[in-house]
Formats: sequence, C-alpha cells, structure tokens
Amino acid sequence: MTGETLIELRDAEVVRDRRTILHVESLAFREGEHVAVLGPNGAGKSTLIGLLTRDVRPVVRDEPPVLLRGLPRWDLFEARRIFGVVSDNLQEAHRKRVTVRDVVLSGHFGSVGLYRRSEVTPAMTARAGELLDYLGITALADRTMDTLSTGEARRALIGRALVHEPALLVLDEPTHGLDPSGTHHFLSLLRTIASRCALVIVTHHVSDIVPEVGRVVMLKDGVIFRDGPKAALLTGEAVGELYGIPAQIEEREGWYRLW
Repeated sequence: MTGETLIELRDAEVVRDRRTILHVESLAFREGEHVAVLGPNGAGKSTLIGLLTRDVRPVVRDEPPVLLRGLPRWDLFEARRIFGVVSDNLQEAHRKRVTVRDVVLSGHFGSVGLYRRSEVTPAMTARAGELLDYLGITALADRTMDTLSTGEARRALIGRALVHEPALLVLDEPTHGLDPSGTHHFLSLLRTIASRCALVIVTHHVSDIVPEVGRVVMLKDGVIFRDGPKAALLTGEAVGELYGIPAQIEEREGWYRLW
C-alpha cells in the first residue's frame, strides 16, 4: 500500500427492496496505487462506483460509510480534484451533438456540454487543448460525440475527467464495446495515464488489467471476496472460484489471460 488514502469505505451497505446488494466492510484506494476491481456481472461493481460518485446512497451509520481524504462531506469541485470517473452511463449521457472540445471543457463545470452561462477562461481553453493533444484526439475537437466511435468518445470523457488533474481515475468496464484494435490502443493509453495518476479499473475481464496494476479486489455476490497483490490473486484457482468456472490463467510480460 502506498500514498495517502484518497477514498475509504467502512461498513458501507446498499439495500434495494429490503435486500443487501453490496456490503463493503473495509476498502481503501490510495494515492499512486493502481487497482483492478474484478468480478462477474451482478457482483456489485456498478453499485460500488455509485457509492464513490454519490449516485448511490448507503445505509446511514453512526460513523460515515464513505470518506474522501478522511472527510464524510466534501465539496463537489474538490472531489473532482481527487478523483474522476469514466463509465458507460456517463458515455450514454454524452451521446449528443456536443463537440469533443466542449465535452472536455465541461469537466470544469460538471455539466454535459457547456451551458450558455458557462464562463470559459483562456486557461480552461488552453488546458483542454493540452488534454486533446495528450489523448490523441485533437483532430476530433470539432466533431460531435454522436458521430464518434466508442473508443474516441471514451477518450473525450477521460479528457473531461482529467481537467482538474485528479489523483485517481476510476474506469468502469474500460474496453466495453471496443474491437481488438480499439482495445489494444485504449489499454495502451491507460498505461500512459498510469504515470500521472492512480487508476481503479473496474471490470469483469482479466485481460483489462494493465501491467501497472499491483492490487486486485475481487467482488462476488455483493461482498469483497478477496483483496491482495495481483500475482497472488490472478491464479486459476482464485479466478475460477470467483466466476464459478474451471479456469487457467496465463501471464505474459505483465498481461494476464483467462482460459
């Protein structure tokens, strides 16, 4: 474990229709630490992300279940400087006639695109230009999101999340909807981003776990099944038990594959 604790969950429980769908006794994400959250469909991964973004509310406790740098309450814009999120839900919300440049700029305001009252400063414009170049999408700046491929749109949303230089970037199913070429280039991008901020990759694919990830959290049936070093958890026995299937794991140059 390295760095300052950015996000901590303690006895965080989410109940729907009188049924607990997620219960996290203890979980922390730290500055400079790259983590993969791995689990099957229905394990609670999307609910976990909802807890971080406050789109999902946990059961009220005497002690706050979700802390951001040790604080139970925080300003929204301060939170964006600590972590950013890129998800399918966010991408669907941006499937509109909004330009890529405006999507990146909208990260300063927390909006979908820019409102008329949004005051875009020269510094914001310069920052957006830097990120468009960094993400390799400068040529797409004037294209609208509804004309882009899945991978192109996802890069624009990463730019939106990075405008505040967050310490942590959370990616929900990062390669969903991408073909093999798109997957290759997108995972290469994540490796580059890993040099500037911590990553939390939430996925049900072992192959999404880039070599920079050092820790794996396994979710199953709404609880943390295992949590530990990647090499110790990405084994045929552990992954097979997680998914309930016969499993063999192959490792090659830091990449893992499930057979």
